[in-house]
Amino acid sequence: MELSAIYPEGVLSDMLLLRLIRSGVILLIVLPLIFFLRYYLSHYLTRKYNMHYGLLSGKLVTYTGMAILVLMILQEFEFNLTPLLGAAGIVGIAVGFASQTTISNVISGFFLIAEQSFRIGDVVSVNGNVGAVLSVDTLSVKIRMFDNRMLRVPNEKMIKSEFINITRFPIRRIDCNISVAYKEDLNKVREVLFDVAENIPFCLQEPPPLLVFDKFGSSSIDILFAAWAAKEDFLKLRNALNMGIKERFDQEGIEIPFPHVSVYAGSATDPLPLDVRMKTIRQDEKNKQDD
Repeated sequence: MELSAIYPEGVLSDMLLLRLIRSGVILLIVLPLIFFLRYYLSHYLTRKYNMHYGLLSGKLVTYTGMAILVLMILQEFEFNLTPLLGAAGIVGIAVGFASQTTISNVISGFFLIAEQSFRIGDVVSVNGNVGAVLSVDTLSVKIRMFDNRMLRVPNEKMIKSEFINITRFPIRRIDCNISVAYKEDLNKVREVLFDVAENIPFCLQEPPPLLVFDKFGSSSIDILFAAWAAKEDFLKLRNALNMGIKERFDQEGIEIPFPHVSVYAGSATDPLPLDVRMKTIRQDEKNKQDD
């Protein structure tokens, strides 16, 4: 039965206008309340815990509040919600079977947030891709790479695969692999390396720099020299350390060899003499051409 058969046309118009006014009042009250709760809860949890909880709480408040707002407006217009809820339940079951991957990503997102293996702003390496974490959303982790590209990793893949949190701890170690010629005085090399590190302001004195004589290579002695820096100074120290070592080795006459092969007649003999007379060969070729 139509409403016009029950209510006169004027009364029906007045009732519709009244419901529109009520719906507008509900929107004016509930919407600012939702935004205020999202802002307050998000900032409070961010300050008290970390940005993970702030972002998640803000989304939960927004989605829940919007759902309640829609139900209130529908009820204001006297929609029968029972068939709607029943249909939503059937559709929800069908969608649940069809979107198992999505559900798995949502659950994995909660595990990522609870575990706190990384936080917003941390620099992570995922399958060789390095960047800063922008957000941990309901379905994926978004990473801003250093060349300003965005990498999206599904939560399920993130929780199953290995990744490296590069900036989790406050300090990092820089490893310099150095090769010196066999003729060099290793004590002098050691003194030069430590002196270079001591004169770089980004290098931490605690933990102290570390020097390890790695191995006897085919044409050089291989050395590992490591120094520590605050995580925000990592690149500065790496550049300063490599440039400082090269500059001091040039000043001290310490040779950094390139791979080469020496030919010997025997283990206890001098190297085989080799005399290349390129000038004479070229002169002979020129004389032949002239003839």
